[in-house]
Amino acid sequence: MVPKGKLLIIGGAVDLGSSLSYNENVSHPHYVKFFELGILKRIISESAKAENSVIEVITTASKIPEIVGEEYINSFKQLQVNNVNVMDIRSRTDVMIPEYLERIAKADVVMFTGGYQLRLSSIFGGTPFLQLLKKRYHEDKFLIAGTSAGAAAASTNMIYRGSSSEALIKGEVQITAGLGFIDSVIVDTHFVQRGRIGRLFYAVASNPGMLGIGLGEDAGLLITEGNCLEAIGSGLTILVDGRYISETSIYEVEIGSPVSIDGLKVHVMSIFDRYDLEKHELIIKKSIKVEEGVFLKDKSEDN
Repeated sequence: MVPKGKLLIIGGAVDLGSSLSYNENVSHPHYVKFFELGILKRIISESAKAENSVIEVITTASKIPEIVGEEYINSFKQLQVNNVNVMDIRSRTDVMIPEYLERIAKADVVMFTGGYQLRLSSIFGGTPFLQLLKKRYHEDKFLIAGTSAGAAAASTNMIYRGSSSEALIKGEVQITAGLGFIDSVIVDTHFVQRGRIGRLFYAVASNPGMLGIGLGEDAGLLITEGNCLEAIGSGLTILVDGRYISETSIYEVEIGSPVSIDGLKVHVMSIFDRYDLEKHELIIKKSIKVEEGVFLKDKSEDN
């Protein structure tokens, strides 16, 4: 079934309060950077009701949910979107509150903030709340967005732990079930800045039927019809295709031993590029840099 909804996943940003991980630093007074505002603007333009959208911000992944929720409310207000609410869900008991199901049923956009993705999978997994989100995503013009942990948890399988430096040591990268909005991919975030390419190589080598997606901190993907990926933001997105792996030692070596992989295929996407998940084709589009951080599509390619 082709989803009627849209999925927008974002790599996050270093000083973005909503994407802080284990050691959340709340000293920075403004967490939502210009890039994030640009992504929020894209979320609004992709929503069926634009500025009139009802947006629910889910702060479950974060250890500072009050601060993060307020930042998103203020940021959306700057973009003339005033119907923004925060779901302060911190446990599986919270997620069972009927009011939250009612609000999801009326929302146009749901935004998962950053933090720690295992909180998302362990709190929402197997709940009526998650079932309703999936139903709306498949049946309605409904947009689900996620940044950092919210992006990593969007797929059926997700990386939730793993050292960047030791990523290609068997047993270092750990994978579990995600929220399941999209199949056949696995997502890693803060990708370039934190040197996580080894984590994604390992994840794909152990699951070669999945496409690995590495999102830079100023990069995102808009996913439509469940299989069309469009690169947004000024950063890079790395795609790792394991279908051509000819040999790997991952199933033979002992835990703690290095892993060898032969035949990984890697793509690099930048703004406006598209990737077809069904055909496994990358379509490269030219862009024109107008000013710092602002890019426009090269219209000459449309002729």
